[in-house]
Amino acid sequence: MDGSLVHLAARDVRLAVVSRAPLAQIEAFKKRMGWKFHWVSSNETDFNFDYQVSQTKDGLAKGEVYYNYSVGKFPSEELPGASVFFKDATGNIFHTYSSYARGLDILIGAYNWLDLTPKGRDEEGLKHGMAWVRHHDKYDESYQVDAHSEYVQPAKVAGGCCHE
Repeated sequence: MDGSLVHLAARDVRLAVVSRAPLAQIEAFKKRMGWKFHWVSSNETDFNFDYQVSQTKDGLAKGEVYYNYSVGKFPSEELPGASVFFKDATGNIFHTYSSYARGLDILIGAYNWLDLTPKGRDEEGLKHGMAWVRHHDKYDESYQVDAHSEYVQPAKVAGGCCHE
């Protein structure tokens, strides 16, 4: 995302990423990854819940929740989403667009390149479509992972949602 920031700014657009983790954890992870984009915390707010990308344990216990413009199963407390807002000259803020799930593929740059190759995303047989993706510092020296192995969710850091 960092490479796009100057181009977005030239068109009067500002990118902000929102996560529920406390800001200190976000800043530490950002530093580890070498990222510069604007990343804020929605910790202890309803923002993620308002845009249906976070669910409560009670909501999940009901079996079906509202996500991606329909009611269905929600496999975890968090799922992806992107929203666009517009701030007018008087300071009013308007929600103008949201997309969820597979509607976000275009934002994953590697997918755009893979879609041009003969093998494409080559996801057949994977536990889920993005089972092969890792943080850039989690691949081995040849940039390989065993995408067919069971993915193990990293342990949650006390007081937040970010993982080491």
